[in-house]
Amino acid sequence: MYSVGDKIIYGENGVCTVESIGPLNVSGASRDRVYYHLRPLIGSGTYFAPVDSGAYMRYVMSREEAEALIDSMPGIEPAICHDNRFNHVDAFYKELFKKHSCEALVSIVKGLRCRMSERKTKSSRAEATMKRAKDILHGELSVALEMDVKDVEPYILSRIGEQ
Repeated sequence: MYSVGDKIIYGENGVCTVESIGPLNVSGASRDRVYYHLRPLIGSGTYFAPVDSGAYMRYVMSREEAEALIDSMPGIEPAICHDNRFNHVDAFYKELFKKHSCEALVSIVKGLRCRMSERKTKSSRAEATMKRAKDILHGELSVALEMDVKDVEPYILSRIGEQ
């Protein structure tokens, strides 16, 4: 069980802070069920996740794990969908998001960069998918490395030697 103040990864929503733990304060809601009240690091609002729901949750990675991930990024293969039908491309990336792994997020970003560089027009879907993957990845890295989320990408690029 997580505690108030913990930073966790919640499903495909990225980093959230456990704001409180308790029943929902909504008329008609069962007072017997306990929920995590989660505030996302990126975005707004509150998620209410039943403590016993089985939804994917884990602690944010450690600084050491974050540094190791960054060091491994050049070797992570891009995720490239070779099917151009929208529903197949969407399904391809949805499956990668469901892995809840930072390596999968890096793979998505690298794959979409390749895909977008090969095309003459920009795809708003590809840009939105890349933004989502970066938000989740950079959010977790910012917490693990104790830095502002806007400083994560320059830090990654300086570490792996890209400009």
